[in-house]
Amino acid sequence: MISFSDKSAFMYPLGRRRRSDRLRRTDRPPGSAKEIVMEYTDLPGAPMLPYNARGRQSGSIVMRAIDSHFHWYPRSVFEELCARTGYPRAVPTASGGYTVMPREGVSRVDQWDEWFDLEAQLAHMDSTGRHFGVVCTLGPFGAYFSEVSAAHGLAAAQMWNEEMAGAQARYPGRVWASGVVPLQDTKMAVDELERMIGKLGLMGVNVPSSIGPKGHIDEARLEPFYERVEQLGVPIFLHPTDIAFDEILAGYDGALFNSLGRVIEVSVAAYRLVLSGIMERHPDLKVFMSHTGGALPYQAGRMDKNSKAAKLPKLPSTYLRRMYTDTVSPHAMGMKFAIDFYGVDHVLYGDDYPCWNPETALGIFDELDLSQDDRHKILYGNARRVFKLRDPAPAAAGGTSLAVNLEVT
Repeated sequence: MISFSDKSAFMYPLGRRRRSDRLRRTDRPPGSAKEIVMEYTDLPGAPMLPYNARGRQSGSIVMRAIDSHFHWYPRSVFEELCARTGYPRAVPTASGGYTVMPREGVSRVDQWDEWFDLEAQLAHMDSTGRHFGVVCTLGPFGAYFSEVSAAHGLAAAQMWNEEMAGAQARYPGRVWASGVVPLQDTKMAVDELERMIGKLGLMGVNVPSSIGPKGHIDEARLEPFYERVEQLGVPIFLHPTDIAFDEILAGYDGALFNSLGRVIEVSVAAYRLVLSGIMERHPDLKVFMSHTGGALPYQAGRMDKNSKAAKLPKLPSTYLRRMYTDTVSPHAMGMKFAIDFYGVDHVLYGDDYPCWNPETALGIFDELDLSQDDRHKILYGNARRVFKLRDPAPAAAGGTSLAVNLEVT
């Protein structure tokens, strides 16, 4: 039970209390005419999140949410790349990020200092007035681990995963993290998947939109990888990796690529999982599509019409609707379309922080005409259920020898 006086109740004016059916007025205690008592109820059986009291005013209620599309990068991985003389390597930028060069003639810059400061990121999330848990996903850098040599990709992935496990240990019940594997070598990928889930306690795996400059995520050799992911019951996170459509989308200071290229790239990757039969052969595979499903919800009818060559037993849209997605859209209508297509049980709140502002994302989400039950599902309940989020025991983040292993080519 949480009690607060009528003065502090102005944080939630009387006219707005019905915005949440998780807050209900109960009997006033005897002798406390000015006391309003509110009870917070949660999903049945879901554990309570530990509360970080930073920024909370005494007596107020902080509603909870889980950001399922959140990026934090461990700086140590990039510093190791900066110490290298050959390819792959990296150099620091004036913005506090890095220019990464996986091979000669290729360089990418997509971060600034905010990407690397998890404590500051969580403090920013606190400033929204909600208590946020976050699910760390990889983002554009996910392409890196599968486009360098397999040996280096594995060493870098192991170091990344150890850092993710360390973040979970520092913020149990508030930070959950997914890992990465080197998909250019199937056995290495499966072995690291086993380690990062079984030993480190990570909760999902990131898959890039493509594997190096020419490889695809639906290659037949990867069947054992998808089979093991399905058996483990962990989600696959699909996110654009910014390595496709370079020429046709060049210019205009990135406007073409950021507006169209990224969502098309990740849509193609997801659709490959459908056309290849991977989604059919692995019915329990949980695929989390970023950016409100990219182009998939809007073009599902064309996919149903044009996919006869795949000889699937069901329409492609059937498999697409089995996937999950987030609310990353600058327009409420984009969020609404994703909810209408996937169903409210398959949409999870996400704001792509630090690329997008969480306050703005919450404001757009609040424009949706949703029941309180549906709001709760999208903001919090679906993530706990779909990702099977639990308060993890601290994982043993290990060896400094991984830094030495990054010297492989």
